[in-house]
Amino acid sequence: MSMTCDGLEGLTWQEFEEYIRDLLEHHDFEVQFRKVFRTPERGYQIDVVAVGRGLCLCIDGKKYGRGRHRSSSLKGQAKLHYERCLAHERAFGIRSIPVIVSWLDDSLMYENGCIFVPIDRLNDFLLNLKAYLTDMGF
Repeated sequence: MSMTCDGLEGLTWQEFEEYIRDLLEHHDFEVQFRKVFRTPERGYQIDVVAVGRGLCLCIDGKKYGRGRHRSSSLKGQAKLHYERCLAHERAFGIRSIPVIVSWLDDSLMYENGCIFVPIDRLNDFLLNLKAYLTDMGF
């Protein structure tokens, strides 16, 4: 269930999110796709919420191009996604780990409370999830 970035290039952002969902289901996660929820303050949507192995991964898929402002845009998106995950955590009483799956390889990194995983490393990330999370202090 692995695909190279070249194989994903023709996908729309919707198909990109569906690929992420399908890969998580392949790894036996219970998946809620494009989950919408409300808090007293406002409404939220998370692309993929995956529960399994005693964890809740809240995933935002980003199929950005190679623009020169991509890095700063991703950092800003990470801050917003982290806030969504905190709201999810409070609303459902489950620790929600914020993950951003990016189309381009930015190397696995941690920014503004979010784990960044390039799409071509998502399978490996899921196979070795506990080790990655331990290394990142989760």
